[in-house]
Amino acid sequence: MEPATVSARAPGKINLDLRVGPRGDGGFHELVTVFHAVNLWEYVELELAAGLTCRVDGRQAAAVPTDSSNLAVRAIEELRALTGLVEGVAITIHKGVPVAGGMAGGSADAAAALLAADQLFSLGLPLTELERVAARLGSDVAFCLTGGTALGTGRGELLAPVLATGALEWVLVTHPEGLSAGSVYAECDRLRGERTVPAPQVDPLLLGALRQGDPAQIGPLLHNDLQPAAFSLLPALRETVDIGLSEGAVGGLVSGSGPTCVFLAEDADDADDLANVLAQRGFPGEVLRATGPAHAGVLGVADVL
Repeated sequence: MEPATVSARAPGKINLDLRVGPRGDGGFHELVTVFHAVNLWEYVELELAAGLTCRVDGRQAAAVPTDSSNLAVRAIEELRALTGLVEGVAITIHKGVPVAGGMAGGSADAAAALLAADQLFSLGLPLTELERVAARLGSDVAFCLTGGTALGTGRGELLAPVLATGALEWVLVTHPEGLSAGSVYAECDRLRGERTVPAPQVDPLLLGALRQGDPAQIGPLLHNDLQPAAFSLLPALRETVDIGLSEGAVGGLVSGSGPTCVFLAEDADDADDLANVLAQRGFPGEVLRATGPAHAGVLGVADVL
């Protein structure tokens, strides 16, 4: 009796603190960031098949490629190269994370595909090995393998746990005009000009606030070095952040490279009220509710008798 299908899910992420160092010789920027996963999910189902195929449904599915540029497809190809797998796989992705929204939706697809494939083919790979594969796929993929709250360094792929207590309640405002991470980093470099950029360091006050689990302390400490670049490329985001803060959020910022704007509320009731207020403001995108931290995992296995 062999498993025929396996499903896994991985969460989208918010960067509570994102510090961007100077651009290195390889074209990448050294980062220090506090990742925080929220319960907007990417679901990936793998089914044994004759070849390697991919289909996508759910939020903004039409904007997601299904060829070899899809990170879930690349994840399976990386595992094939690592383990010598020859079996075909049909990949189905159900999207719940905004596309090109700065929340690592594509990275979550890759992470869920790695978790599901490890189960489907009984590989038994340790998390450290999956993290090495994930690092080759993208900076956020390793974090999406587990979720929770973590400190990321290097390009974001080197992870260490962050002690955080309690749940954080979020309201998200998406924007239909996506921003590519490459364009945002390039704009960040342009805005910095010739100014000397120090090595990035996480804010210790934020780490202390996370240990306390107090949203009122955490909110004012939210920070994103890429936010000025996102504002420059898409000026409407500045107004979105200002509105969310004026309507009672204890903190707010652009998530990652944007354009999704995220707002932290004092508690679940305040978050529901804020979401209702922002939904009436006529933003061109969606207003979503989310809670963190969230954790990735395999959901189920269906067997062929």
